[in-house]
Amino acid sequence: MTDEDADPVMEATYRALCSHGYASLTMQDIADETDLSKAALHYHYDSKHGLLVSFLDYLYAEFTGRVRDPGGDGPTERLERFIEDVLVPPEPDEDERVAFGTAMLELKAQAPYDEDVRERMERFDRFLHGQARALVADGIAAGEFRAVDPDDTARFLVTALDGAGTKRVSVGRDTDCTRRMLHSYVETYLLAGEGEDAVTASGDGDSEAEPPREVTE
Repeated sequence: MTDEDADPVMEATYRALCSHGYASLTMQDIADETDLSKAALHYHYDSKHGLLVSFLDYLYAEFTGRVRDPGGDGPTERLERFIEDVLVPPEPDEDERVAFGTAMLELKAQAPYDEDVRERMERFDRFLHGQARALVADGIAAGEFRAVDPDDTARFLVTALDGAGTKRVSVGRDTDCTRRMLHSYVETYLLAGEGEDAVTASGDGDSEAEPPREVTE
């Protein structure tokens, strides 16, 4: 399937997931959101599983395109914009956010049992970790951040971001607290005070900041 006619199917899959969730979703539900028949949909995708795996690839391309370059003047502003970009979903309607987030949580839960889904989830995680690590390393190299471990810091940030999204869907907790605390973490822990640019997280002032590493997927 070419990009030209793939997008409408992916958008239809999104709408069907919002309406029906993951567990009860059928190929007919997706076909009903398009001008295609169920048979025509099966011509391009052998099964619901194959279509949803393609949908995860579609989401990955959309998500990475949206958060890859957060903009901003300097590493601190870029990291804070990255946090905002990840935490604030593109769906404008709160009901739509909850419906889609619920469907995605159901789909993510298949990762321990489904190698295709797990590979896609790992790809998302690698991208987020790589982006966060590069932003932190940039801040260290620029002297804006303390000489923390970029990998550990990125892992913490990604865990917090992922957990906030899960809490929003599973127990209805908004992301405002996580947003405030992560911004506070950047401002009170990462930012280097005067004469502190070479202080590590453990208090050892002998370590040098690690240079930025190119982000890889």
